Amino acid sequence: MTDYRLLQGKSAIVTGSGAAFGKSIAKLFADHGASVVINDIDADVAQAAADEVNETGGKTAVCAGSVTDAEFPDRLVKTCVESFGRLDIIVNNAGYTWDAVIQNMTDEQWYAMIDVHLTAPFRIIRAATPYMREAAKQEIAEGKRVHRKIINVSSTSESRQSGAGQLFRGKNGNRRCYQNDGQRVGPVQYQC
Repeated sequence: MTDYRLLQGKSAIVTGSGAAFGKSIAKLFADHGASVVINDIDADVAQAAADEVNETGGKTAVCAGSVTDAEFPDRLVKTCVESFGRLDIIVNNAGYTWDAVIQNMTDEQWYAMIDVHLTAPFRIIRAATPYMREAAKQEIAEGKRVHRKIINVSSTSESRQSGAGQLFRGKNGNRRCYQNDGQRVGPVQYQC
């Protein structure tokens, strides 16, 4: 019988996958055959999400921690590669909003949004790129073509005048910063 699951044999990192949208992504990927690294800042929340995915036949590893921690991206990538032997997909989903209209926004709020929505994805992509490039080079030399993706989750907050402007600026700054990097990284495809 043919296995029609789209991600069979792939592995993925989904940041912010302990709850909400990120957990839905992790479940969908697992349903389609991917092994998934579950990430949340709260270890208990991450483990609960992983247990939920595993109960439906998925395969997960947990890497709890803050994506804004400068040392975290290397640990995140290492967890994926050591747990599943490969890294095919990164979904930079982690984020939150700290609502304030611009005249009331503090520097602390601004930098918190920039750290989680721009700096963290940059560091994760930087940590993963050497592995993804080397794996792709080896596969190309063997005559294989393996598709990998880096997906940076953005926001539609700009279309609503909701006071979530800093979420929009952070998430869409993410999209603008990385949308052309795929041409320089090589055989890794970016998608925003």
